Order: sequence, then structure tokens, then C-alpha cells
Amino acid sequence: MKIDFKKYADGLVPAIIQDFDTEKVLMLGFMNEEALHKTESTGKVTFFSRSKNRLWTKGEESGNFLELKTMAVDCDNDTLLIKVHPLGPVCHTGADTCWSETNHDSNFLLYLEEIINLRRKATPDSSYVASLFAKGINKIAQKVGEEAVELVIEAKDNNESLFLNEAADLLFHYLILLNAKGHNLQEVLTILQQRHSKK
Repeated sequence: MKIDFKKYADGLVPAIIQDFDTEKVLMLGFMNEEALHKTESTGKVTFFSRSKNRLWTKGEESGNFLELKTMAVDCDNDTLLIKVHPLGPVCHTGADTCWSETNHDSNFLLYLEEIINLRRKATPDSSYVASLFAKGINKIAQKVGEEAVELVIEAKDNNESLFLNEAADLLFHYLILLNAKGHNLQEVLTILQQRHSKK
């Protein structure tokens, strides 16, 4: 990948950051050669901050890193398109994007998986998810079973609100179980897609 860092006097090129899954544009930053090399070596997007006058890895203070997925340069070799997995909100205001757009509506389950992954690292007394992980795989699997039974019970009645809430509980705990086993929803979807293609 050939990038023309000498095109601009400050040696910086724009870097457009896009969500790998949703394709939503998240932010715009600037990179010099050193920032590019650090991004490639660490897998976390690093910019050159003009206000701080130094390299700045997005998330170094908040923990909301941008995990590098792919990188491409435009036809003039002076602008980068970087696709990432954002680990939390991207904007310093707490918004999903620097344009205050919502990034997870169309892929909310993928976003929820990221949240579960973040929460499992919290202390058990500060997070329900972390407390489940602290109790181990047997407790997590048992919880999925309990939620499945509750959903079946509600399916026999006519209370739509209770039924849908139990369905949400089951899906949430199913995602936790997948995470605990080292898997994710995309792997399950891939199997379903493969089964469908064989028909």
C-alpha cells in the first residue's frame, strides 16, 4: 500500500474510520507514517493528534479502542479508509459516531455481543454479566435453560409483553453462553446459511 505522506506540508493524511460490520462512517482522523505503522503493529487505530501534537491511540483513556480490520488507500494515494470493530462509543461525547448517529440499529446483536465482551471484564459486583461469568459455565448454561422454560410457559398464555420480554431474556443469555464458549453469533449464522444453501 503506497501512501503519499509528502503531499501535504504537515505530513498527515486523512483517515476515514468506518465500522466493518455496519459500514457506518464513525469519525475522521489524521495519520502520519509513524501512526500508520503503530496501527498496523498493534491492531488498534492510532492517529497523530494535532491538538496534542503526538501519537494518540483511540481509546487509550476510555478503553473504546478501534480494532483494525482492513485498510485501503484511495486512487490519489493520499486518503485512508480504515474499517474497524469499535469497542464502545467512538465520539468523545459518548455518541456512536462523531456525527451523533446511531451505529447499532441494523446490527444491534453484534453491538450487544461487544457489550457482553466488555462487561465480562468488569468486576462481578458492578455488572450482572460479569457476575454470571464469575459463577462459571455451568451457571451460564443453567440460566439459558431457565430462560427457555420461562419462554415456553409464556408461549402458552396470551400476554404478548411477557412473552416478548422472556424471548429477549433468552436471546441475551444465549449470547452470553456463546461468548463463554468462545464463539459468536456470526458463527451460528454461518452454519444456518450453509444449511440453507444446501437445500
